[in-house]
Amino acid sequence: MTSNTRKANLINAITPVNRGLQMSENQRKMIFSAVAYLEELNPSSSPNNTPELLDGNWLLLFTTSQELLGIDRLPLYKLGNIYQCLRVAEGKIFNVAEIKGLPLLSGIVSVCANFTVVSEKRVKVNFERLVAGSQTLIGYQDVNSFIDTLRSPKKLFAIDFQIKREDQQGWLETTYLDQDLRIGRGNEGNLFVLRKI
Repeated sequence: MTSNTRKANLINAITPVNRGLQMSENQRKMIFSAVAYLEELNPSSSPNNTPELLDGNWLLLFTTSQELLGIDRLPLYKLGNIYQCLRVAEGKIFNVAEIKGLPLLSGIVSVCANFTVVSEKRVKVNFERLVAGSQTLIGYQDVNSFIDTLRSPKKLFAIDFQIKREDQQGWLETTYLDQDLRIGRGNEGNLFVLRKI
């Protein structure tokens, strides 16, 4: 079976589960099986040595992270798009979740981190900053311009604070990477499937 067929199988398996929010045990098994089959054909055995593939904005297609999926369980809010934006040359990761609400209640939650390469597949992640607030008050247009805003010294009209914890143990391992699809696994056992945009 070719990697394109295996990719198609994975996409078909994750499409109906709304990023993992509505998933039966059978669907979960199918997704994990499709992921494992695709990881066997990983064209990038050392993804951290291919920054041109890693770098950019990635849209989350599927995750097992209850921290992320839990946002959808807030009253009056629905989880919009979730992005993981990698700026490899700077060693930065920007996680951005769009939250849909009533007019003027749409929000944004972002966690900024730095990362250091520890192996060909794994990076150590240190979370540095949390930003949460109204899309309107922050002036959110799209993920790219928001990343530019986060990188500027400008203080945002939002909950905006530094995360100061010395004991962080976070890591992220890229287990599959090609031109437009990335599979990652985190230190808490979470699985992430993302598509480059």
